[in-house]
Amino acid sequence: MADEEKFDAVVVGAGPAGTAAAITMAKAGLQVALLERGPKPGSKNVMGGILYNHYLEEIVGDDWKQAPLERPIIEERRWVMTPSAVIGLDYKNLRNRSHPHSYSVLRARFDAWFAEQAEKAGAMVVPETVVERLIVKNGRVIGVGTGRGDDLYAEVTVVCEGIGLGTGLLENTVIDGRPLRRKLRPNEVALAFKEIMDLDPGLIEERFNCESGEGCTVECFGDSTMGMSGFMFIYTNHDTLSVGGGALLSEFNQTLRSPNDVMEHFKKHPAIKPLLRGAETVEFLAHLIPEGGYRGIPKVHGPGYLVCGDAAMLSNPVHREGSNLAMESGRFAGETVIHAKEMGDFSERRLAEYRGKLDHSWVMADMKKYDKAVPLLEHNPQMLTKYPVVLDQALDEFFRVDGTSKWDKQKKILKMVRKEGMFKMGWDTVKALWAMK
Repeated sequence: MADEEKFDAVVVGAGPAGTAAAITMAKAGLQVALLERGPKPGSKNVMGGILYNHYLEEIVGDDWKQAPLERPIIEERRWVMTPSAVIGLDYKNLRNRSHPHSYSVLRARFDAWFAEQAEKAGAMVVPETVVERLIVKNGRVIGVGTGRGDDLYAEVTVVCEGIGLGTGLLENTVIDGRPLRRKLRPNEVALAFKEIMDLDPGLIEERFNCESGEGCTVECFGDSTMGMSGFMFIYTNHDTLSVGGGALLSEFNQTLRSPNDVMEHFKKHPAIKPLLRGAETVEFLAHLIPEGGYRGIPKVHGPGYLVCGDAAMLSNPVHREGSNLAMESGRFAGETVIHAKEMGDFSERRLAEYRGKLDHSWVMADMKKYDKAVPLLEHNPQMLTKYPVVLDQALDEFFRVDGTSKWDKQKKILKMVRKEGMFKMGWDTVKALWAMK
């Protein structure tokens, strides 16, 4: 391909990260190709289903109000579950009615719209294109080879393909004798899954205590995942529910459970079953998400390439954040390529600006803050199994009115907690809080 046919950037993957990068660069007049393996953007993309509009507004301005969002999230519920009880913390923020900061979304609708914004900005969106390899010449990524038999060349290739476990571009591209990303371990990856379930909007609002058009999230820990490190959720869409969850791939391998096992267990829980009554499953989705924390982040820039979103292991499971990390990293990558174009310098040293942007932002601050959160649960399974049961028993005793004096109840509760290891429970709690600092 002649030099005049070379793109300034080729972006692999039309998810939130890739599309954010493409829009940012195309708005600045750069020649950008956005490649998507599915029939259209969103057809192959999966996430739980909550999007934060602040980061979308940073990319498209006021046009975010035209995005196909489902419901603004007014209420958030966190439930710790045992087989026969739910211990919850519910927060209904009525200020979100006038100034919502998050919405439920369906990726098939949202990603298609988002990619249209990239096209309007001047990017060339190419669906049904599988990128099979990064083209490396003289120790530098110079483009991509596709399943169509076409090679596309660019000054910079922005990799936003998701995890790509085992078959991904990063793991299978070698420069100076080393892959661009090491092979991921099963405890650094979560297997996530969800069902889209049809339900009348009126029933959704009645069951989740929502006003017309408003939304609610329910996120469940403990027995909901059969004790595995992860959580389950219900997110309210306009006329569907997103019901799903996930846990570490290593724990699925150890327990030999399947996503269907966990999903059916969750849906049959006495607190969940009434919420889903009459809902019909119309779609099932599954994918892998990064759980490696800050220490799992690969080198995110190199000669001729940048890495964003899930491919860069940018995920914060504690706050169910992924799309915002993806959009922000995509925007930073786009800005880096714009500056490189302005300087006429696409060297690795110039592209290192991208890592600097991440390091001096909330992105890496949050990645560092929650780096130990997933290992904490992985190595302390009692926090999702034994301790919720003890708390359930203590609360059952506390609230039960049965002729026993409150002094005797207090003694019984203390004896119960002491028997189960009060010091150990306290120490694990301290560690959990410390990991959040």
